[in-house]
Formats: sequence, structure tokens, C-alpha cells
Amino acid sequence: MKQPLPQVGAPDPELKTSPIIDESEYDETAASPDLELETAACYFNGESFPIGTYVQSGGEVLQCTGRGVWVRKGEAYP
Repeated sequence: MKQPLPQVGAPDPELKTSPIIDESEYDETAASPDLELETAACYFNGESFPIGTYVQSGGEVLQCTGRGVWVRKGEAYP
């Protein structure tokens, strides 16, 4: 049986949350100068998650990727 993904809720603008981008926009070799990128973790509502972690935000599945960016990986339904 699959372990359910951690449900992190919606991003709270008052808490630290790493950038969330679409998978098609993600390029690990090119960094946007507009983004402050972490390297060892992603943050969601002030909570730190290691690189490679998958979480669920509402109906979206996000993965913490290299450079500390959340990448949308698809949708999940209860």
C-alpha cells in the first residue's frame, strides 16, 4: 500500500515558501536571477523539506527539486 503524501495545504504568504514552478519551466542548469534559490531544502509554509520530497498542496503534487524549488508533478485526488 502506498504511503499518502504529506498534505501541506495552500501556501501562506506570511510564511516562507520556496518558489513553485511548472515542470515544463524547470531547468536545473539555468537559474532565474529573479529567484532566491536554496540548495539543500525546499520550504512550504515555514517547514523545511529535503530535496526529493513529494508533498500534496490541495490537489497538486509538488516535488522538492535541486536548487530548492518546488516543481508541479501533477494532480492527486483523494
